[in-house]
Amino acid sequence: MLAVLESGAVWGMSPYLVRVEVDIAPGTTAFNIVGLPDKAVQESAQRVRAALRNCGYEFPSKRITVNLSPADVRKEGPAFDLPIAIGILSATGQLPQTPEGTVILGELSLDGTVRSVNGVLAIAMESRRQGRSRLIVPAENAAEAAIVDGVAAFGVTSLPEAVQAVLGELPPTPPPNIAVDEPHYEVDFAEVKGQESAKRALEVAAAGGHSVLMCGPPGAGKTMLARRLVTILPPLTLEEAIEVTKVYSIAGKLPKGCGLLTERPFRAPHHTVSATGLIGGGSFPKPGEISLAHHGVLFLDELPEFHRDVLEALRQPLEEGTVTVARATHSVTFPAQFLLVAAMNPCPCGYGTDTVRRCTCTPQQVRAYWRRLSGPLLDRFDIHLEVPRLTAEEILEPGAGEPSAQIRQRVLKARERQRERCERKGLPFLCNAQLPPKLLREVCPLEGEAKELLRTAIQSLGLSARAHDRIVKVARTIADLEGSEVIRPRHIAEAITYRSLDRRWLEG
Repeated sequence: MLAVLESGAVWGMSPYLVRVEVDIAPGTTAFNIVGLPDKAVQESAQRVRAALRNCGYEFPSKRITVNLSPADVRKEGPAFDLPIAIGILSATGQLPQTPEGTVILGELSLDGTVRSVNGVLAIAMESRRQGRSRLIVPAENAAEAAIVDGVAAFGVTSLPEAVQAVLGELPPTPPPNIAVDEPHYEVDFAEVKGQESAKRALEVAAAGGHSVLMCGPPGAGKTMLARRLVTILPPLTLEEAIEVTKVYSIAGKLPKGCGLLTERPFRAPHHTVSATGLIGGGSFPKPGEISLAHHGVLFLDELPEFHRDVLEALRQPLEEGTVTVARATHSVTFPAQFLLVAAMNPCPCGYGTDTVRRCTCTPQQVRAYWRRLSGPLLDRFDIHLEVPRLTAEEILEPGAGEPSAQIRQRVLKARERQRERCERKGLPFLCNAQLPPKLLREVCPLEGEAKELLRTAIQSLGLSARAHDRIVKVARTIADLEGSEVIRPRHIAEAITYRSLDRRWLEG
């Protein structure tokens, strides 16, 4: 007999439905899976056989052939265990044919327990797009599947429960509360003592979506500041939360039982990360760290210690908000709209700017250290920030600083001004850091003293055209924080102070 049902899979960030055909015929006992399965899919035969027997179902001693269509796309992972098992039960008459419009996913243990799989949210969204109305998934993935309107998600913990879901004897999982509330973070800017100029620069970065490079001696608080940047970013919108959850679901990073991620991600990969680990890819393409930081913060500590090819791979996503991984047989695009924050020491010993400990590096060592970073990469940081050592008075000062909630309110007001500006132009929302050159000239006109001040800075600092645009964008954000529609000389002056750090140190 033949049984036909549907499952799903993900290639890169693109979900697709898989037609599972199970044929049982007389002949020598065999269990073959075709349709370009990987090793994990081929091993489904052993898991399904044991699960069926241990749950009290009959496993036929016949020739079983399973076809996964489309047959020209490689299949990977254990998500086909459950649909194959249901297909065998249907083909042997132990279970009626699966109702039309049902998509089944799940990994089976040998005792019939259903385990979680990756990419359920993306597959649920694709199922709805193609008119499927029922989704049978592991109970741990039910919350993310239930987010999708128009699809009834049935969370199951075992093979017998999956049989009940097929028979219509199991109620669907209720949709979770998907309201994106005020985020609650474990850290807060109130815990940061001193560093008022650094806090101001990070407020500007959060308001306009600007990338930041922090330089200072060990223990100055660079990592502490970076970890608290997400606490002053605007809360995720529902659309952004779904995008972030989709990425984490595909990557297998979504916490078990979590329906929707409501906090902006913060990713801090170690400096030994490979280009594939940071950018994404692999034989079965998976999102990298920059995609896991989508709509959040990517923090690169000890920036010069990262491999050169890894850092250079950041150029495209910083400019375009996506990253395309091209191979001989495939090309995959991952989302990568993140706020980049990097930290480094001013020299190899770390104390080049320290007022207490003396630097032991020669000028040649300092130049060699900074030349690990290419000029084009440094040019892509909107804000270059020096973070000095705290004084004894600042360390011992009692009381807390300004809390993140207050700073976030100012950031929200600045973002709202940017949103209104885009709406007047009939454009989707763009942060100031994302403004294209043509729109930049329209919304950031410079006149009089402001224009002359910027001309002087370009000539004296030898700034590139890209650096010019980034200064103007930062100045536009500073003006938005002040509530000014006009970019004034003081806004340009503050923006210029964020562009001189790398040149001073490159000169030793």
